[in-house]
Amino acid sequence: MSPDMYLDELLSRYQANFDITRNYKLGSRIYPAYAYFYSFGEKYVLKKEAQLWAIKAYEHVLFEHMEYFSISHLEQIRNVIENHMEPQLVRNNEKYPEKDHMCSYLTFVMTVNTDPSPETIKAIKKFKFDKGYMFNFRGHSAARLAVVSLSTGHVYSNYCGRKLKDLLEDTYTKCSSASNKKVS
Repeated sequence: MSPDMYLDELLSRYQANFDITRNYKLGSRIYPAYAYFYSFGEKYVLKKEAQLWAIKAYEHVLFEHMEYFSISHLEQIRNVIENHMEPQLVRNNEKYPEKDHMCSYLTFVMTVNTDPSPETIKAIKKFKFDKGYMFNFRGHSAARLAVVSLSTGHVYSNYCGRKLKDLLEDTYTKCSSASNKKVS
């Protein structure tokens, strides 16, 4: 299965709820795709001027393909999160996120040609980034990581990214059955 085929299918599923940008530049790198989600909720009494509370939730997803995934790639991801995603996409280069910010997920979906080593799989599962703002009164940011092996269809994720597994595995199943039909 080709990485482009998998990415196209995955982005078609994300497209219902996310704004998609192809060839997205963040820092000095260009990623094949970036997906952005925003949700706003509020509660008010009788009229909108009497607002009780409001929340804003975000998700920023970067997609990338590489031949293999190693422990050194985890440090590169952490560097992108700490130096680019979190300050630019969450805080807009300010000290804190905007008022009513509740949560921002900073997600990486990596496709690789081969399964990672057992040590790398262990490190992926332990990968964590969580940052609170003003004792969480301005919400928090958390990192999601999922690595998809295009050779086996296995999905490896950190704890926060475990909810992505079903979507990524289902996308793999659909793409592999479509590529098998083309071969037949």
